[in-house]
Amino acid sequence: MSKAIGMVEYKTVSAGVVAADAMVKTSAVTIIEAQTVCPGKYIVIISGDLSAVNAAVEVSRTVYGKHLINSFILGNPHESIFPAIYGTTGIEAVSALGIMETYDATSIIVAADEAAKTAIVDLIELRIARGMCGKSYLMLTGEIAAVEAAIERAKSAAAVEGMYLDSSVIAHPDEQIRRAIL
Repeated sequence: MSKAIGMVEYKTVSAGVVAADAMVKTSAVTIIEAQTVCPGKYIVIISGDLSAVNAAVEVSRTVYGKHLINSFILGNPHESIFPAIYGTTGIEAVSALGIMETYDATSIIVAADEAAKTAIVDLIELRIARGMCGKSYLMLTGEIAAVEAAIERAKSAAAVEGMYLDSSVIAHPDEQIRRAIL
């Protein structure tokens, strides 16, 4: 069985907490994050074996679907996803900088996974709807061509659900910007 990550995003806190409880009672998954995010939504991110994550997310979708905004399951997520979510990425230098924003919380993780698997880039941060009125963003770095390819792929992934908002690539960000994001 492979490592997987899954996420659900709910319109209400009460539905999200009840769904999170059902998810962990359904199968052997670990909650990575379960919290209220702007504007009063609730997200639950879990990890575990693919079959366990599938079962947990499916229970959430089926039983508590009335208030569900979106969800996903990623089998074999890129290893840089977890440090980027936790804000513990150990990036030493920034060559080119890519930034992409989405309208929701779930699509940013799928977009980041696609970006990281498309080109040789390092995810710097995944900001998931905290303090952003429900929007999310990712930042990544690498050589300019790799960053451009990764951002294009991330845009395509977010656009599938209509959640793509904006993106930019800076070829050589100023030292002050590099210090600010690291």
